[in-house]
Amino acid sequence: MSAFIGTYAGISTLLYMSHDYFSTSLLLLNVQCYHVDILLFPFTDELIKTAKYIATPGKGILAADESTGTIGKRLAGINVENVESNRQTLRELLFKAPGALTYLSGVILFEETLYQKASDGEPFVEVLKENGVVPGIKVDKGVVELAGTNGEATTQGLDFIGVRCKQYYKAGARFAKWRAVLKIGPKEPSELATQQNARGLAHYAIIC
Repeated sequence: MSAFIGTYAGISTLLYMSHDYFSTSLLLLNVQCYHVDILLFPFTDELIKTAKYIATPGKGILAADESTGTIGKRLAGINVENVESNRQTLRELLFKAPGALTYLSGVILFEETLYQKASDGEPFVEVLKENGVVPGIKVDKGVVELAGTNGEATTQGLDFIGVRCKQYYKAGARFAKWRAVLKIGPKEPSELATQQNARGLAHYAIIC
């Protein structure tokens, strides 16, 4: 495995490649003076514009991508049933409270939320865009224990990720989130966990 750290149009880039896992034809790399030029056709300009906008000084990203199970725990804390209508109401409160979006440049959505609408019928994606906030989407399908390790993890969700990303883009998402969890301990992270998570990140980055 090789790791390249560089910049592309002012955007810091960390790219892992494993030649026994990916076809090198998927990426065009030109390594000069520790810089990496990446061919991202046909979405290069849009990707750079989105990344720069999300990094707007004084603004941040809201992670509103809790899974159904996780948001259920939050609702249980206020004795509210974990059903779709209540999840929609909670997220509408986040997005439509006066001034709530003023200091946000992006919001990471759960798949369900990407397709939900506010009570007035306006899609949440449009609510965000009208307020200058870029909609994003969590594309991984959760973290599970990695066999052969001491409680380390790997991330699920690479199956059909290309198909899903096309659907998410069509629905209005313009950036994505993928989790990679590394356990820190006396003998961790292990080589296996490091390799597995780096490959997952690279696979996700190439497709999404």
